Amino acid sequence: MRLLLFDAILCLLLLTLALASILSRQLAHAVILYIAFGLMMALAWARLAAPDLALAEAAIGAGLTGALCFSALAHQQPQLKPDVLNWPKRLWPAVFVLLMLGGVLAALLQLPPSASQLIAVTQAGIGNSGVSHPVTAVLLNFRSWDTLLELVVLLLALLGARQVAPEVKPATSWPLSLGWSRLLAPMVILLAGYLLWAGASQPGGAFQAGALLAAGAVVLRLNQQLSWLSWSNFWIRLLIVSGVLVFVLMALLAILLTPGNTDVVWLRWPPHLAAGIILLVELFATLAIALTLTLLVAGEPASTGAEHGCGEGA
Repeated sequence: MRLLLFDAILCLLLLTLALASILSRQLAHAVILYIAFGLMMALAWARLAAPDLALAEAAIGAGLTGALCFSALAHQQPQLKPDVLNWPKRLWPAVFVLLMLGGVLAALLQLPPSASQLIAVTQAGIGNSGVSHPVTAVLLNFRSWDTLLELVVLLLALLGARQVAPEVKPATSWPLSLGWSRLLAPMVILLAGYLLWAGASQPGGAFQAGALLAAGAVVLRLNQQLSWLSWSNFWIRLLIVSGVLVFVLMALLAILLTPGNTDVVWLRWPPHLAAGIILLVELFATLAIALTLTLLVAGEPASTGAEHGCGEGA
């Protein structure tokens, strides 16, 4: 009964935060409310027994997106007075959210009471997928097209952002934040490595690990560290592209290694190679996701230390 009451309060709080963020007249307040919404959404995913999605939501939905919004606010010209929105202009987004929520609830009520047959199909083929976790099997074997296209979308988003984003001028770091970032960085790397490795048998995987790494890297960049992490660094560009490149190369390699097998399908790995291919693809996807999200949020520094090697910034 207590858990049911907690879930009801959590759902009400999510809706309240979403509407409050939309109806807020000040952008800074709207961003703060949006970050709070992301944290509550992470808690909701945890209540749904999806810790990997909870970590990704906290890292991307609250952390990275919140930092990106505040960065956009910081680059606004202070002399320009923001338009004051009247109530009709502020109300229609809230009405749209409520209509969308009503549509989602109506769709949920129309779901059949019995479980989908896709669950049985996934469980039947999981032995040949190379992993034991059904979500990873679907994302990296049965429906790997989706994952590959998500990596392509991230790459295109970064390339598009670089065309319009200004260079970021270095700022003074807060000593306490600088010390904590150095202390927590090894823990973030270890946790991201665990999420990557655990994805084969339990919740985790490349996107969760990459999002966590990106959150840590953004904190370091905001503290004027990792000055070598820049698009101008050739190795950074290579690692960003490697997420898509390794994915495609592994697909070609799987076909070449099984020339006489007519059952080989593009982006579906042979059972005896699936485990190694999935681990390799997820490793490079993690690095590509982490670097892409970091550059999307932190931007390109005005002066980088890439030419001096992989050292910390001043």
